[in-house]
Amino acid sequence: MGTIIQVENVSMMFNQSSDRIDNLKEYLIRLFKKQLMFQEFWALKQISFTLEQGDSLGIVGLNGSGKSTLLKLIAGVLKPTKGTITTKGAIAPLIELGAGFDDDLSAQENVYLNGAILGYSKEYMDHKYQEIITFAELQEFTQLPLKNYSSGMKARLGFAIATMNVPDILILDEVLSVGDYKFQEKSFHRMEEILHSGATVLFVSHSVEQVRKICKKALWLSNGEMRLFGDVDTVCHAYERS
Repeated sequence: MGTIIQVENVSMMFNQSSDRIDNLKEYLIRLFKKQLMFQEFWALKQISFTLEQGDSLGIVGLNGSGKSTLLKLIAGVLKPTKGTITTKGAIAPLIELGAGFDDDLSAQENVYLNGAILGYSKEYMDHKYQEIITFAELQEFTQLPLKNYSSGMKARLGFAIATMNVPDILILDEVLSVGDYKFQEKSFHRMEEILHSGATVLFVSHSVEQVRKICKKALWLSNGEMRLFGDVDTVCHAYERS
């Protein structure tokens, strides 16, 4: 057991345009003349915490508190404006529903596409393909373009691909809230298997009950700032009371 994620004094700033520009031509003219005005928006401010191998962390907070931004930073999708993030091992992120999917391709084609993006060979994906489709319960829809899928069907496929192996770090953003009760229960069992295998899990959910069910630790974000970090029951109780 050792440190697998270390977040040190991380802050993330985005530029928001303060000008109302109605067309691309005006935007390009102002950009060329350096006349665009921006406002700084700090989505995260001075976040620090450490996770050990096998930890499970639930991140709670209202909309706009910085939860998804923090996950994207840890996954390497974004780079922090200030501070450092250190991770060890393979990361399997399921941050945005349908991220990495091509809606014009079938489920079968998307499985192989995502496998290639994750660095797996065609032979390996041949071996895993049926397991993925069966878990996602899409046996009758493998040749259907994803643009005809419901959000729940896409979520099932994405979750099945992300969890086909036990990663060192699994990152999930609200994906367990999509789908029917039966599939949510199956997803929880898969999550438990991954945790028992020693993976570290980061989980964002608006459901405090889901966080309590899956996680041992919790982080409460409010307006980009860390309000509390620690035992899941302590943090969730304080968040609910607020």
